[in-house]
Amino acid sequence: MACLSAKLVSFFSLVILILVSSCNAGGIAIYWGQNGNEGTLAETCATGNYDFVNIAFLPTFGNGQTPMINLAGHCDPYSNECTKLSPDIKTCQAKGIKVMLSIGGGAGSYYLTSAEDARQVATYLWNNFLGGKSSSRPLGDAVLDGIDFDIEGGTNQHWDDLAKYLSAYSNRGKKVYLTAAPQCPFPDAWVGGALKTGLFDYVWVQFYNNPPCQYSSGDLANLEDAWKQWISDIPATKIFLGLPAAPAAAGSGFVPISDLTSKVLPAIKGSSKYGGVMLWSKYYDDQTGYSASIKSHV
Repeated sequence: MACLSAKLVSFFSLVILILVSSCNAGGIAIYWGQNGNEGTLAETCATGNYDFVNIAFLPTFGNGQTPMINLAGHCDPYSNECTKLSPDIKTCQAKGIKVMLSIGGGAGSYYLTSAEDARQVATYLWNNFLGGKSSSRPLGDAVLDGIDFDIEGGTNQHWDDLAKYLSAYSNRGKKVYLTAAPQCPFPDAWVGGALKTGLFDYVWVQFYNNPPCQYSSGDLANLEDAWKQWISDIPATKIFLGLPAAPAAAGSGFVPISDLTSKVLPAIKGSSKYGGVMLWSKYYDDQTGYSASIKSHV
């Protein structure tokens, strides 16, 4: 009987360990759309490496401007050629991958002048990329899963309003996911206020091009301190560790795969808010195979 009890205890301990590991299992998010040599969207999703794909970018919007997407060499938005992506988007979604439209980016013409401006932009995004109706949907009739805020310029005003207006569309029958890619110095200078709304589902913090809070040559302290602040002060569902997929993808912050899997991830995966890793970008991931190498560790 004692032997049986010991076996049962051992069995249940194993089950609990598996459940805990599963709960802390993360995913990989990728940015796609800024290099014509990174393969198609369907090919990106067919790798099986990604759980989220951010189509980048919509870099022109707000202040009365005509919104315009820019997907580098993939398609010409001016001739409505990007509608050809609709089948690819649906293929990705059929695999369980969430496909977002990323607005903003490192270079663009975007800012919001008022709450009303934010409302108009939200209406445009709903009708042209989400569940609404429009005769000129840039990506065709596919319904994206949500909007990613990659705000790195303009002003820091009214992004909270935009988040509120977009979130309200979730009441129309299909959830509108909101994600964001802030810089790791806390709080983010652009969307720090918007993130406090608690409306963002996934936040992939850019732990690169920011030496004071990123991993460097075996030193975890800065990254770990910044990570703890993000998971404790931002009411998002999940926080992701944003990294460059190759040394050439960013000025600094690349983490060698061996360091990521043996040092960085073990230090942050214990958090209930840990969501996984975000990589910039698909083009660079193709060069290094980074996502494939870390998938089983995330």
